[in-house]
Amino acid sequence: MNLFAMMNTSGDAMRAERMRAEVVAANMANAETTHTATGETYRRQHVVFASNQANPEFLNTMNPGSAEGSFLEPGAVNIGGLPAANSNFVSSMTGAASVIPGVHIAAVVQDQAPPLRRYDPGHPDAGPDGYVEYPDINPLTEMVDLMGATRAYGLNGSAVQAEKSMITSALEIAKT
Repeated sequence: MNLFAMMNTSGDAMRAERMRAEVVAANMANAETTHTATGETYRRQHVVFASNQANPEFLNTMNPGSAEGSFLEPGAVNIGGLPAANSNFVSSMTGAASVIPGVHIAAVVQDQAPPLRRYDPGHPDAGPDGYVEYPDINPLTEMVDLMGATRAYGLNGSAVQAEKSMITSALEIAKT
C-alpha cells in the first residue's frame, strides 16, 4: 500500500466517523420525538461499519503461519532482528493490493428496542390509556458514542497529517 492509499484509508474512516457523529446528533435531537412524519415513534439509529476486502495475497503475506506468508524468503538471513526483504511483502506494500483496506458504511439501521411508555394523559399523542410512547434513547449512551466518533475522527486526521509529513520528508530527501 502506498502513502496515498493510506490517506484514502484514513479518509474513508473519517467519512464513516462523521456519519456516525451525524446519526448520534439526530438521535439526540429526536430523543423526545413522539411521532415522525409517518406517525410512528422515532427509533434510535445505529451506523453499521464494514471492512473493505483486501487482496488475499497481501493478507497471506502478513500471516506468518502460511507457507508463502513468512516475512523471510527461503534462504534469507535475519540480521539484527530485522527480517530480510520479502518480494511479496514489498510488492504488496507498494500498491499491488487491488482493494484498499479500510472501512465503509454498510447500513444505517433502526434500533428494534420497544419505545418507552410514560403516563401523560394531557399529551396530544397520548393513547386511550394515557401513555405516550417515547424513543428508547439514553443521552449518556449517545454522548459516549459521540465521544468515540469524535476521537476516532481526530486520530484519523492526525494519521493524515503524519502521512503528509512523511511525503514531504521523502520529497526533501529526493531533492538532495
